[in-house]
Amino acid sequence: MSHPVSHNRPSQGDLTVLPPPEALWSVERAASPLIGTAIHNGHALRDEVAAIMGLDDAQRLREEDPFTEYTIRDIPNRVVFHRSRFEIDLNRDAPGAVYLKPEQAWGLNVWSALPADDLVRRSLAVHAAYYAMLGQMLAGIAAEYGQFVLLDIHSYNHRRNGADADPTPEEQAPQINIGTFSMDRARWAHIVDPFMESLRSHAFRGQPMDVRENVAFEGRGEQTRFVHANFPDTGCAIAIEFKKFFMDEWTGQPDHEALDTMRTMIRQSLPVLLDSLKASA
Repeated sequence: MSHPVSHNRPSQGDLTVLPPPEALWSVERAASPLIGTAIHNGHALRDEVAAIMGLDDAQRLREEDPFTEYTIRDIPNRVVFHRSRFEIDLNRDAPGAVYLKPEQAWGLNVWSALPADDLVRRSLAVHAAYYAMLGQMLAGIAAEYGQFVLLDIHSYNHRRNGADADPTPEEQAPQINIGTFSMDRARWAHIVDPFMESLRSHAFRGQPMDVRENVAFEGRGEQTRFVHANFPDTGCAIAIEFKKFFMDEWTGQPDHEALDTMRTMIRQSLPVLLDSLKASA
């Protein structure tokens, strides 16, 4: 169920990967306690899901997290999910991981016909397989290094009312939202605080990067919860939501300069994270 990234590695200038149609996720395993994930990066649908999908490509893309894979390319361990969150949302618990009602999906009518129970079960099997894989991977890293940091990279919309409408006010929409709800914040302060300061040390087009904690989101997703529930003493999972200042969320057009800045920010935070882990060893 897993395809190594090295089989479809993009060139440095490419912003996206093109995995084979049957790919579920890609894993790059390295000798490091640092992990990056992009579990909402995917856009693909398996055939039986595509056949009853009620949303077009542009509607789905608007709620997915395109280009988040690009930001984690310098993290030694990487996991990228290639299927759309409209097939299975890995960042929700199993009962809510398939969007069956509009209220689960920003009011969108996801399906042209309600999915059959067998289809839902097959999607949930992917969810279970992913977390089995992730648990095994993280257990190995924890055994080798004692502790690890997982950067759970996502993005969020700030122009929901339309391309020409006013964006979400900046006080409610930091460029980078750090979510820490599921972690023991005091236990991992020596990791989270220097990491946030590292991000804040960067500027974009002459303005300091706006990095705040638990504003637009609080990090209540399933993946960080899974890490902290299963690795309470060894795993620090940080939910990172980039506001979509790096693209036009209505056309899908990327801003290369913004994406390069984001990737640089993550790359330059890695020594900070390693130093913080060593200090607590």
